[in-house]
Parts: sequence; C-alpha cells; structure tokens
Amino acid sequence: MILAGGTAVRLDGADKASLEHEGRTLLEHALAAVSEAAEVVVVGEEVPTSRPVTFRREDPPFGGPAAGLLAGRAGLMHPGDTAVLAVDMPHVTAATLARLWSAAVDRDGAVLVGEDGRRRLVLALAGVAFERTPDEAHNLSIHAFTRDLDLAEVPAEGDEARGVDTWADLRDLRG
Repeated sequence: MILAGGTAVRLDGADKASLEHEGRTLLEHALAAVSEAAEVVVVGEEVPTSRPVTFRREDPPFGGPAAGLLAGRAGLMHPGDTAVLAVDMPHVTAATLARLWSAAVDRDGAVLVGEDGRRRLVLALAGVAFERTPDEAHNLSIHAFTRDLDLAEVPAEGDEARGVDTWADLRDLRG
C-alpha cells in the first residue's frame, strides 16, 4: 500500500506522487519498492502508472495517514500481511521492505527508523496487526494508530529514511 493522498502543506499543496527524482515520479519509485506485491493499493488521486494498481481515497478526504491506511486496506482484494509506504520516500527499495519483513517474524510487524530514532512511514504489518488497531482513524497519526502493536524497529540504511516534505528536501534530494 502506498500512501499518496496528503495535503503536502509544506510543498504548497503540490502532488508529491508526481514530483520527479532521477527521471521517475516519486510514485514510480514507490511502485518499484513494492514490485513483488501481488496487488497494490495507492491511497491518493488517480494518475497513470506503469503497472496496474487500485486507487482509493479516505472518506472524508485528507483524514491523515492512519485514515489512508484503513482506506487502502479496504481496497485490498486479499487483505493479509501488508507493506505500507509513504510515496515521498524514494530511497526505499524492495530490499528495505525485505529487511522489515524479516524483522517482523513472530511480531505484529516492523517499522523503518531513521538515524534520529524517529519512526518513518514505512511498515510491514502482519494481517493480525489490524485486529488490534482502532476502527476510526480520521486525524489519527500512524504512531497513535500503531501504539498497541509489537513492532520491530529496523534501522534505515543509507538514505532510506530520507523523505520529501519541503521544497528544500526535494532540492537536497536532487543534489
């Protein structure tokens, strides 16, 4: 699941999914990271993609990442173990997600952690994790949404934890 439906206030409302890095949109980078997934749900505005995906929106719109996560989950034809990735993290790869899945064994899941110790919006969640999360998530942070879950914290490697929240972040990303 790729979360791409935020308001991007610090980017003057720009569509993060359509921003480009190294000749590809941030959405295409995210799709490459989940390339091994049997199905992909993108929570955000529908745009052309390089592979078939299902687009969903939270209701009401712009309810925050936890509401987006539940909307995306509802869009899965075969809900079960679910990788969750913010669209603005172009250095997350399939190898990143593989490390999270390895750490998630016998737990509710795993989360990527930056070198500053903060959890990033990159998760591997076991299907049973959703049995212990709130049913209502409008305006709820991912941290609050996952508070009662047993999540392994996986340290980011290289720039994996680097996201694009501001124009300065995008400029720095492009070097």
